[in-house]
Amino acid sequence: MENQDINEENINKQEENTLQNEANSGENVTVEPTADELLAQEKDRYVRLYAEFENYKKRTSKEKMEFFQYANQDMMISMLGVLDDFERALKEIAKNGNSADLQGVELIYQKFKNKLNEKGLKAMEVKAGDSFNVDFHEAITQIPAPSEDLKGKIVDVIETGYTLNDKVIRFAKVVTGN
Repeated sequence: MENQDINEENINKQEENTLQNEANSGENVTVEPTADELLAQEKDRYVRLYAEFENYKKRTSKEKMEFFQYANQDMMISMLGVLDDFERALKEIAKNGNSADLQGVELIYQKFKNKLNEKGLKAMEVKAGDSFNVDFHEAITQIPAPSEDLKGKIVDVIETGYTLNDKVIRFAKVVTGN
């Protein structure tokens, strides 16, 4: 009887080994992940999702700030013509010599300019002799340089350039020397 029990045991072990070998050699072997592996996968997914959401929040907040900063850009550009007209009027009134008119128009001009400055508009500081920079200046024409030191530099400023919150909204129109 003992022999028979040992033989049956050996046969059962052989059958188990055969079944395991067949399962291991098959293509449809599925190994179930452990709880720790599942937890690590979910934690990784959570961290990535959280980082992606934080990046989204930063990006949208930056876009919103830029929108509010430059929302009035079109209005500012349209007001530049009025500002130019004020400057021309001040020059003409100064030529005619009527000081009462000059003071009144100058007062209105200064108030208007201050309000635009409060909203972020700044005039570019450009004068004759400065180096020409395509990022801030637009060359209207070139003339022979009156002196050697003005070659490739600004000879005259035709129209003032403006920036709105450090972004150029109108290039300074200049004449360069060649």
